[in-house]
Amino acid sequence: MAMDWADRIGRRVKLRDLHVLLAVIQWGSMAQAARHLSTSQPVVSKTIAELEQALGVRLLDRTPQGIVPTMYGRALMGRGLAIFDELREGIKEIEFLADPAAGELRVGSPETMNAGLLPAIAERLAARHPRVILHVVQANTVTEEFRELRERSVDLMLGRVSRPLDEDLEAEVLYEDRLFVVAAADSAWARRRRLTLADLAGEPWVNAPADSIVGAFLPQVFSAQGLAPPKVAVVSYSMYLRNKLLASGRYVAVLPGSVLRFSAERFGLRALPIRLPATRASISIITLKGRTLSPVARVFSECAREVAKPVAQWLRNPAVGSRGTRTPLPG
Repeated sequence: MAMDWADRIGRRVKLRDLHVLLAVIQWGSMAQAARHLSTSQPVVSKTIAELEQALGVRLLDRTPQGIVPTMYGRALMGRGLAIFDELREGIKEIEFLADPAAGELRVGSPETMNAGLLPAIAERLAARHPRVILHVVQANTVTEEFRELRERSVDLMLGRVSRPLDEDLEAEVLYEDRLFVVAAADSAWARRRRLTLADLAGEPWVNAPADSIVGAFLPQVFSAQGLAPPKVAVVSYSMYLRNKLLASGRYVAVLPGSVLRFSAERFGLRALPIRLPATRASISIITLKGRTLSPVARVFSECAREVAKPVAQWLRNPAVGSRGTRTPLPG
C-alpha cells in the first residue's frame, strides 16, 4: 500500500492539480475555470484526466446544469480545501513570526456584535498591533449553522450560541448575554422607578425582524404575560438605526446587554426597570475544530477575553445611564 501511494499518487498528484479541480467544481465549467486560472481549456481537461487516472476514479460528472463532483470528487474537494487552508495559515504564521506587528484576520460576526463587542476588540487589537488588518464579514449566527466558518471564508466567528454545537465546531464562551427593555435616558419612561410591559404596550417600539432572536422574543414575552402584541413602529436589522431612534426619546426597544453596554453612553440610553425572562445566549468565539489558528487569531482571542471580562461583570449587576449615572434593575 505504501509503494502504491509513492508510485501511483505521491509522485503524480500535485497541489496545482488540486487547485484546478477545485476551480472546475467552483465554477461548474472547465471553460470558466480556465478563464479564472488564466490558462486554456485543454490544459484544464488534461489535468483533470491525469488526476482521475492517477487516482483510478471518476471525479467529475457532466450534467445539463454544468460539471458537478462525484462522491470521489466531493471527498477530494473537502480535503483539498483543508490543505490549501492550512498552507494559507502556515504562510500567515511565517509572516507574523517574521513581523509580529503585521498580519490579517477574517472574522465573521452578526450586526449585534458589530454594534457592540467587536469594535472594542478591534480597538484593543489595533493598539497592540497597528499593522494588523481585520476583515469583518457580516454573518448570520441566528441559525447557528456557521456556514462561513465551515467554508473557511473566515478564520473564526464571534456570536451567539444557544445549543450544543456540531462535532466539527467548538466554542469558547466569553459571557452569558441578557436582554433589556431600553429607552432614551432623558425619556419619560426612564424617569419612572416602576414599570411593567403593560405600561409600554401602547407605545411605539423599534424591533428587529421576526426571524431574529430579539424580533421573535418581543411578541412572545408580551404573549406570556397575557398581553396583546406591542405596537411596532419600525422594523430593522440595523443596530445603528435602532439606537438612533431610541436616542430620539420617542421609542422603546429590546436590546442585548452587550449592545447596551457599549451604546448607552454614546446614544444616551438606559435600561428600564423591567425584568425580562432569561434567554440562554452565550456570546462565544466559534472555531472549526482541528483547524490551526494563526498567531493573529490567537491575539484576537486574547483581546476578546480582556474586553469581555468587564462586560460579564456588568451583566451580573446591570446598571446603565447616560453621563455615568446608574439605575439598577430590580431583582
